[in-house]
Amino acid sequence: MDRLIIVFAKNPELGKCKTRLAKSIGSEKALEVYKKLIKHTAKIISNVSASRAVFYSEKIQKNDFWDDSQFHKSVQSSGHLGEKMQAAFEWGFAQGYSKICIVGSDLFELETSDFEKAFLELEQKDLVFGPANDGGYYLMGMSTFYKEAFLEKAWSTETVLKQTLKDLKNQNIAFLKTKTDIDIVEDLVKHPEFHHVIPHQILKKLT
Repeated sequence: MDRLIIVFAKNPELGKCKTRLAKSIGSEKALEVYKKLIKHTAKIISNVSASRAVFYSEKIQKNDFWDDSQFHKSVQSSGHLGEKMQAAFEWGFAQGYSKICIVGSDLFELETSDFEKAFLELEQKDLVFGPANDGGYYLMGMSTFYKEAFLEKAWSTETVLKQTLKDLKNQNIAFLKTKTDIDIVEDLVKHPEFHHVIPHQILKKLT
């Protein structure tokens, strides 16, 4: 197996995940949403023919949503998001994988086909990105390690993908379908499965 999926996940703890979303729906409901997102992400990744690794934000957890028999478990390195992802990719390539994709754990639109297409693209391309509607990306894949992808970016802003592509302008890059991460209450409205956690007055206003 030369394919590896790395997922970055926060430990699902009250008040520590989906903090922007919590401003609208409260910390307890935000945690409920995040647990559902984790469960969805783990299920999708488990259906892909690839090795799998989950990198936790704080500590490794056993017997959780990430099946111990299917996911290698690690803790994210210190530093900003770029440094954390760089370290994860370096680890993956050091293990001998030749095609690596990284994703977050807050995309309810994530599908098994996203990974199948990404790995197929990496047969011919240097990198593949799944653009997010907020200007970032929900997936990045590499067939060769490019340090430029992780340096000097304004992480968690609407310019991340644009800056990254500028720094990788000489590489052969493919793109997946643009999708929407769940970060704020407006993102939840698109998914009826989450309507029960949205305060009635907010839901009525947004629908």
